[in-house]
Amino acid sequence: MIKPPVSTVWRDRQTPPIRGRLHALAAGRPRRPRRIAMLSVHTSPLHQPGTGDAGGMNVYIVELAKRLAGLGIEIEVFTRAISSELPPTVELAPGVLVRHVTAGPYEGLIKEDLPAQLCAFTHGVLRTEAGHRPGHYDLVHSHYWLSGQVGWLAAQRWGVPLVHTMHTMAKVKNAALAEGDTPEPAARVIGETQVVEAADRLIANTADEAGELAAHYGARGDQLAVVHPGVNLEVFRPGDRRAARARLGLPADAAVLLFAGRIQPLKGPEVLLGAVAALLERRPELRERLVVPVVGGPSGTGLAKPLGLQKLAAQLGVADVVRFHPPVGQAELAQWYQAATLLAMPSYSESFGLVALEAQACGTPVVAAAVGGLPVAVRDGETGTLVRGHEPAAWARALEPYVTEPELVARQGAAAARHAAGFGWGASAAATADVYAGALARPAGRLAGARRRLSQQ
Repeated sequence: MIKPPVSTVWRDRQTPPIRGRLHALAAGRPRRPRRIAMLSVHTSPLHQPGTGDAGGMNVYIVELAKRLAGLGIEIEVFTRAISSELPPTVELAPGVLVRHVTAGPYEGLIKEDLPAQLCAFTHGVLRTEAGHRPGHYDLVHSHYWLSGQVGWLAAQRWGVPLVHTMHTMAKVKNAALAEGDTPEPAARVIGETQVVEAADRLIANTADEAGELAAHYGARGDQLAVVHPGVNLEVFRPGDRRAARARLGLPADAAVLLFAGRIQPLKGPEVLLGAVAALLERRPELRERLVVPVVGGPSGTGLAKPLGLQKLAAQLGVADVVRFHPPVGQAELAQWYQAATLLAMPSYSESFGLVALEAQACGTPVVAAAVGGLPVAVRDGETGTLVRGHEPAAWARALEPYVTEPELVARQGAAAARHAAGFGWGASAAATADVYAGALARPAGRLAGARRRLSQQ
């Protein structure tokens, strides 16, 4: 894979004019912005992660926005209104405002319907800015390709830099589809290519993701910055396992193999169920102490068969050990991690895998697929196990030592907590702020031609 030169701190010394004003640099380093327009078209930071389209990206935006506000950068998050009862604005935290933009019918739209509503959403964003004095926003930070489509138009109109975070990429997902899953459409690939061409900076979660942006979409090294996501170390921290199990109604002496996340083929929950069936076939005596909680709700293509996983559990003969639980808030999710013997992440694609960090921060090892950013989030053989491929037999072999060797769980759990402690959101926010500063320091007009070409397409 191509590994382009990337960085997280920019040292340019020129600052572009924004709305005809020249912004002075702080002494010795590029200035940070005062106010950011952050775009999240298809999912709101106010939504409960774990169901629908709400997942790791929601957590990412909430935590990043709060920490940036703590650095003195005001954040206004634009997201699509999904109810007429929502107020136009909601203060998420001091310095963080969520703006609900009316774009299409409030209900009944799935993510795949939203490209048709991007014009209306863009109009709402531009109209909001027009109600302020020129230069209200210093920079646009868009999340996911739908937001990127709005972002490059807004950035062009306002004469400010565009920073974009992909979160997931169509070409990467299509190269690793679960059996029977639906590939991402060509329109998304085209849209992502346009966003890459227009962006001043592209934030990747890992060096491998930066390489994928270069290899699949032609991103240049001077666009790319690697900033690892973080984990809320105040919420996710080690706790008393027996006490957590008592609160959640789990047996004190059980081997608890936890799946937490959206239930859809991309996340591979069926791989875990197949692995459990294979493990019990080989070691039937383990059935008495095995519990497999699945915490989350249907999402994406999983919405077409909302009870598909329950039916699969019955077909595989493991319905007696699998427990389904709806999505929960972060505080309760931390209890599930604390109660678990391990977290299983058999995903087919993950840009990073925030739940892996969350579980490790709670002192819980992770058994994960060796895909995407998971080899960065999980230290193979130290804080968990990375599994190549998705064969249930291979996953059963990876899971078995954690069920039968308590000392392994204790040793890796302690190492996991130490590892996750190095991924606080404060460091992620500081690095992101430096990316913003570098984008503001970029010579004016360098991407103006690219944006003009895109606007004419």
